[in-house]
Amino acid sequence: MGIHAPDFTVSDGANTVHLDSYRGKVVLLNFWWSQCAPCIQETPGLEELHHDRPDIAIVGVSIDTDQDSYQRFLTRHHVDIVTVRDPYQTAAKLYHTEGWPETYIIDKEGIIRRKIVGDPDWSNPEIRTYLQNL
Repeated sequence: MGIHAPDFTVSDGANTVHLDSYRGKVVLLNFWWSQCAPCIQETPGLEELHHDRPDIAIVGVSIDTDQDSYQRFLTRHHVDIVTVRDPYQTAAKLYHTEGWPETYIIDKEGIIRRKIVGDPDWSNPEIRTYLQNL
């Protein structure tokens, strides 16, 4: 950790994410897909964090290849964080992501501070304090 987060732009026709446009904010870059059990478990916690801390940019990048599965997931789980579908995993490959979910905590200067693999408890006081201090 401590390296500059690789910039990317991904567009799925409905949404576009350009990572560097979030410079100046703490970013949680979350790689996920709709058929991943830990990703499903993690979603409510990410949404809660999004509502509790709107100053943190939570950016989801889904590797779903099926547009319908992706849309059903967003609807079923009331996802309102910024998310984009990247079926060719162009962004995930830049981060060498091989496990899902995988989340990168990026500071306001664009430096990766932490990598979390799996489904963390986003309400955990240690994580909340860590994010507060960035």
